[in-house]
Amino acid sequence: QLQLVESGGGLVQAGGSLRLSCAASGRTFSSNAMGWFRQAPGKEREFVAAIYWSGGSTFYADSVKGRFTISRDNAKNTMYLQMNSLKPEDTAVYYCAAAGKQYFIGSSYRRISGYDYWGQGTQVTVSS
Repeated sequence: QLQLVESGGGLVQAGGSLRLSCAASGRTFSSNAMGWFRQAPGKEREFVAAIYWSGGSTFYADSVKGRFTISRDNAKNTMYLQMNSLKPEDTAVYYCAAAGKQYFIGSSYRRISGYDYWGQGTQVTVSS
């Protein structure tokens, strides 16, 4: 099994930056496609970004394009989400997730059903 633990969340002023980390342990990390989701109060969990095992292919939700950057360091078994120009609308619990394969089929990268492993989440709060 693959275990995922998020860290790096906190309180930040609008326009500021945060970097989230997702540490993986257990089964092999390097071959898994991975992603970030978030869930705001009263809303459904939504896709944020995804990345393939090589790091060469990335996907982003329209709401974060140009502001967030997903990356991974397979040697350190860690995935990152660099969040810049944060807005109050970005306030949510952020979850890291891993698929049980190297690649996604079609649009499965932006669907909860496309992932097999989940972390417990880390809170990000952006003040106005």
